[in-house]
Amino acid sequence: MNLATPVIADGDRHSPFAVKLRLLLFAFGDFAFNLYWQSIMLFLLFYYTDALNLPMRVAAATFMLASIWDGIANFAAGIVADRRGSTRGHGAVLTLGSIPLGLTFILAYTVPPVDGAWGIAFVFAGHLLFRTFYGLVNVPYLAMSSRISTDSRDRAFVAGMRMLFGTCAAVVVALGTVPIGAWLTGSRVAADAYLGGALLFALLGTAILLVVGLTYEEGDVPPAHAPVSIGAALRSLAANRAFVTLNLAMMAMIVAVTLLNKSILYYFKYYLGDEDGAQLALASMGIVSAVAVPAWMLLARLIGQRSLWFLAAALAIGGLVSFAAIDIHRAGIMQIYLVGMQVAIVGLNFVFWAMLPNTIEYGERMTGLRVEGTVFGLAALLQRVAIGIATAILGLSFESAGYVANVAQSADTLAAMRWTIAFVPLGFLILSCALMALNPLAKGAHARIVRDLKSGS
Repeated sequence: MNLATPVIADGDRHSPFAVKLRLLLFAFGDFAFNLYWQSIMLFLLFYYTDALNLPMRVAAATFMLASIWDGIANFAAGIVADRRGSTRGHGAVLTLGSIPLGLTFILAYTVPPVDGAWGIAFVFAGHLLFRTFYGLVNVPYLAMSSRISTDSRDRAFVAGMRMLFGTCAAVVVALGTVPIGAWLTGSRVAADAYLGGALLFALLGTAILLVVGLTYEEGDVPPAHAPVSIGAALRSLAANRAFVTLNLAMMAMIVAVTLLNKSILYYFKYYLGDEDGAQLALASMGIVSAVAVPAWMLLARLIGQRSLWFLAAALAIGGLVSFAAIDIHRAGIMQIYLVGMQVAIVGLNFVFWAMLPNTIEYGERMTGLRVEGTVFGLAALLQRVAIGIATAILGLSFESAGYVANVAQSADTLAAMRWTIAFVPLGFLILSCALMALNPLAKGAHARIVRDLKSGS
């Protein structure tokens, strides 16, 4: 049987169950992508500093440059998609790209065979290769999400399910990377454990993306648009206030969240003296995300997605103020605090991914151009730039505070690390709210735009 065209009766193809099943299978692809993404975001910087013993400034610079390159690759992939004028073939990109993506992920966790500058170059090259293939495969997947349905409720469902599958992957990565990697390799060396985890995740991720790519089917969407030039696409996005304000708010939020998440392993190891507690905290954050996503999805239907941003941001800001006021010295209390913060962070991420496809129709209504790949490609570029900025801030702050890997830190160093974790995210979250206040996609706005486009008014 041809997996790309499953045998479904025409009457059943548009039934609510068939539609939800199609959306759910597509969203499952995010489990695979998050096996890679969560590992890179949660462990790779720590792997560089505390497993490979790279200086913090070198590790942070490597991560920042690779992140920016990742964004450029994502943007280029989006531009190519819009130049083609069609999303046909994106399923094949997922299928064919899944194998080199898995192989380069393993390479990113491979210990360099030489020391010194050439060893650093090996690490950097492996990271760049992985990021390149991640962008080339992930952007088509994201662009496909805009054509699987034009209904904002379906898109919110896909965004929510993607986040649920992503949080499940985060739990697997947080709990399984070190213990399962050590078991697979039979080694107690930290670098070997990370490599073993990468091998397992690459196998799982490749298998899932093969299935998603082979079974993808578009929904009832407008015909593919004519090819769009790079200049026209960029001018359209620059005039798209919904896209611009949403992505600027996202960048501020991503800087805050990335800095907080990347500091967890360091805070538990050096401030609390409980490195294993960090893995439990990361896993607990993933578990609570799975519970929080449906709640945020339901609340979004009641108050709208933009209003949800302000609510989630207010909760996160309150949490950071509490962290600054209360000096937490117990791992259990810190774990509870991070779980609470994760509930708010999930809300912010859900709003972004639910609103981003809706900016496509807003831009089409305002400018007459429908650009899909460029929307997701440029959004990915801006996200990676924000991640790079956050990593640079973290690295420079920790380095200037006197951080040295695998030794006890001084009281002044620990205090400086703590203030960075508290106040930098706080400032960026406040900025995100100011930017989101300028976004025009209030509750019901997207539905009106879709009706206008269909009626030709």
